[in-house]
Formats: sequence, C-alpha cells, structure tokens
Amino acid sequence: MDALTIGRRIRQLRTERGMTLEELASAVERVPSQLSMIENGRREPKLTLLQSIARALGSTLDALLETEPLDERSTMEIALEKAMRGQTFQALGIAPFRIGKTVPDDALKAMLALQGEIERLRDERAATPEEARRANVALRRLMRTQDNYFADLEEQARGILEAVDHPGGPLTQRTASDIAAHLGFTLHYVPDLPQTTRSVADIKNGRLYLSSRMASKGDPRTAVLQALSSRILGHREPTSYAEFLRQRVETNYLTGALLIPEAHAVPFLADAKQDRAISIEDLRDAYSVSYETAAHRFTNLATVHLGIPVHFLKVHESGTITKAYENDDVNFPADRLGAIEGQMCCRKWTSRVVFDVDDHFNPYYQYTDTGNGTYWCTARVELSSEGAHSVSVGVRFDDTKWFLGRDTPNRGVSTHSVEACCRRAPADLEAAWRENSWPNVRTPRTLLATLPTGAFPGVDTTDVYEFLEAHAPR
Repeated sequence: MDALTIGRRIRQLRTERGMTLEELASAVERVPSQLSMIENGRREPKLTLLQSIARALGSTLDALLETEPLDERSTMEIALEKAMRGQTFQALGIAPFRIGKTVPDDALKAMLALQGEIERLRDERAATPEEARRANVALRRLMRTQDNYFADLEEQARGILEAVDHPGGPLTQRTASDIAAHLGFTLHYVPDLPQTTRSVADIKNGRLYLSSRMASKGDPRTAVLQALSSRILGHREPTSYAEFLRQRVETNYLTGALLIPEAHAVPFLADAKQDRAISIEDLRDAYSVSYETAAHRFTNLATVHLGIPVHFLKVHESGTITKAYENDDVNFPADRLGAIEGQMCCRKWTSRVVFDVDDHFNPYYQYTDTGNGTYWCTARVELSSEGAHSVSVGVRFDDTKWFLGRDTPNRGVSTHSVEACCRRAPADLEAAWRENSWPNVRTPRTLLATLPTGAFPGVDTTDVYEFLEAHAPR
C-alpha cells in the first residue's frame, strides 16, 4: 500500500476513536508534526512505528494495511491528492493545496471529474497519426533485428500446447476450447457481440464471448486464440499507441505459433527446402489455416530456421499497403519517417499485378527487377469485410531455388523509387487529361480519425460494458 492510503487509514481510525493528533503522538512518543506528515502521506512510517500506532489505536498492524476501501470521503481525498502530484496538475500549473475538512464532498467530486476528463482528452490527442507511424516504424525495426522471431512467444506457445497435450499438426476447434478451459474460460457464442470487437473477455466471471456469426466470416479458432493470447501474455490496458501496437503484434504472433507449432512446422519446412519445394500453399493446407496466417508464420521461421531472408506485403485492392515486413533489403516505398503502411504499392510489383490475374485458384508467381536487385514473389488475393487484399511473400533471386514456382515466366520491372515509375501517369496521358478531368475522391473513412480514441483504439467501451452487464451470470 502507498504511504498516502496508510496515512488516511490511520487518520480514519484515530477519528473513529475520538483521539486528537496530540493524544496519539503522546501515546507513541512522537511529536504531533511527525504524525501529521504520516497521516498526510508525506512520510512513509517504519514498521515498528506502525505497530506502535496500531496498539495505541486498539487495532492491529493488519488493520492498518488492509486493502479494503476507505470511506468515500477519504477515498476521494486520496484520489485528489494523487492527482495533484501527477502530470496533469503540474502541466496546468496548479499548485497542490491542502484539502481541509471544510471542502465539500461535491467540490471534491467535481474536481476529480474535471481531472478525469482532462486525462481522457489528453489520451485522445496523444496518438497522433505521426506518432502512430513512428511507433509502427520502431516496431518493424525491432522485428527486423530479430528476424521476426520471438523466442519468448514461441516458448509460451509450446507451454500451452503441452498443457493441453496437443500432438502436433492442425489445431482443432476442440483443442482451442481446451486451451480456453486450461486458462479458466468458458466459450459463449452470442449474436449481439459489440460491432467494434472480435471478442470480449469477462475476466471476472471467466467467460469469453464470440460472435455466433463468426463461422461465416473466417476461422473461428483464430478469434478464440487471439482473445486467449492476450490473457496468456498478461496484457494490461495499453498506455500508449506504441504499446497497443506491440500487444497486437504479440497477440497475432502467439496465435500463429499455436496454430502452426514451431516444433512441428520447422521439420516440415526443412524437408520442403531439402526437396526445393517450399510452398506457402502447402503450409496453409498442412495446418488448415488462412493463406495470410501461413504467410505470416513463414516469416517467423524462415530466416532463423531455414536461413532465408524474406519480405511480406498485404496490399488493399486500392493499392494501399496495410502490412509489411522485410529483412531481405527489398526497397519498399516509405514516407520520411520510414513508415511503409499507408503508402501506395508499385503497380508493377507482384502484390498489385495479382489483382489483374483471372486465375484465383492457383498461386501467382513473379520475378521483379528493381534498382536493388531482382526479387521473386508468390501472391494470392483474399476477400475480407474491408474488400480484397493481396498477400505476398518474396525472397531475393538467389533464394528462389528453394521454392515451388521458381520457373515462372512472369516478370516485371519496378522503379518505384523514381516518381515516373507509377506515382505519376505517363506524360502523354497526363497532358491529355490533367486539365480535362476532376475525380470525386472516395475519402477513406479513417482519414479524419486515423487513430480512433480510447485505450483500445476503435472500441466503443460503453457498448462493451453494457454488453457485459447484460450477459453476466446472475
């Protein structure tokens, strides 16, 4: 417990027993000013003094240190004292003041409410688009230095799978339920899950709520494992956008490690490399996961276990890059901060060309010559509620020998570092139409609210809390 709470509890017990500060000070052989500082939380008492105070008050040391809440007035005083010592009051230039007995309870409530609203507004404004891009760049650099491999998360996945006796291979829906039970959760599929969430965990009652419509939207195991991964990793409410991004990466990584276990997948991929037949489709089919999950997981294991540097791209049908990773020196478009996400992918790159391919059953392969060397990529188009996305994995030319599809005749040339490559229209088209056209821009819905507010960006917490209240067991 903090010194302020201990001091308030001493004052509360002293007042209840009708003792003055001077009487208590005399009983413990201290001067009143010393006890006053203890009661006001400005000095942390030694254990021996606390024992003496407890005896003088006819109480026990445990009673002074108990975690039960104080009365409402003391609780508000402590909260306001802590607020006055915090950054918000200091930033506003408000000097701490003594909270006397004559200060009405309503005044304390009003000051705490105002302080809470200021904190909320400050949190809303903290995650600017530039801050988000910086956080994303820093996180991708961390991933690159570790070759997108996180040994601690692999160990977490290994421990969970051993706890539920998973034999390896595809993880079934029943095993996902066993993992939930192992962590103390029961699964509940409901039709009214808040629209801004994929799942809601009721930690108090050990219930995990998921959409009963999930089966028609995607892999039901993924939603379960993503929700449980946050519990496995002990995530707390994020205090910054950087922490929010890090938690999301960790959650997705651990989910992939559970769906495609390292101990089973590495020998599978090593055999494929030996046969010069590595295929993201084969990895997908072997573990019954989506192509994107297989592609992500391949980037986790490829460099550390196979010695193959790789790159990964997820591109929206509009051409916007939504996810990216690379440790093979590929030159992706980036802004001045180094952010790749949000940039337009080159039209000549595999990730864009694949949208124009009619055959969506077979994988698309392409060699692309760049100013930084030749790269080979394999790509597929997947549909989602946000529209079509391409997912591609690629390697340097020298590493193509390990992959199926290396004999593709498809080739492209990308010089996206030069503006004329695709960021500007051909000169004859621009001359003919620039002054004779006016497109009506389809503004992305997130343009003016790039980072939705709140500790969990984009989540309507009122909706979530009302949902939990309605579904909590009575």
